[in-house]
Amino acid sequence: MTLLSLTDAAAERARQLLDGASPGAGLRLGVKSAGCSGFKYTIELADSPGALDDVVEAKGVRLFVDPMATMYLLGAEMDFTRDKLQSGFVFSNPNESARCGCGESVAFG
Repeated sequence: MTLLSLTDAAAERARQLLDGASPGAGLRLGVKSAGCSGFKYTIELADSPGALDDVVEAKGVRLFVDPMATMYLLGAEMDFTRDKLQSGFVFSNPNESARCGCGESVAFG
């Protein structure tokens, strides 16, 4: 099983964000305690992976997965969506057991 996969839309948006960044740069993914369901996904630009990060290379994009998030992201798919009111990365994750009504936080079961 792949740790994490990307849709074409997510890869395209990630490449746009990383355009002009240092050669080893990528997106660092993680989870943190937040919201009514317990956890929130985090995404940030990073010049290089952390010492213990899992590195996923897919569709021309480097993702650095925080080791504390690996068990939560195993088998997830990262997508990028855009509609009239908002745009952003979203996750389809088989490890989620619940999602809050506003979509800002998730629970893992």
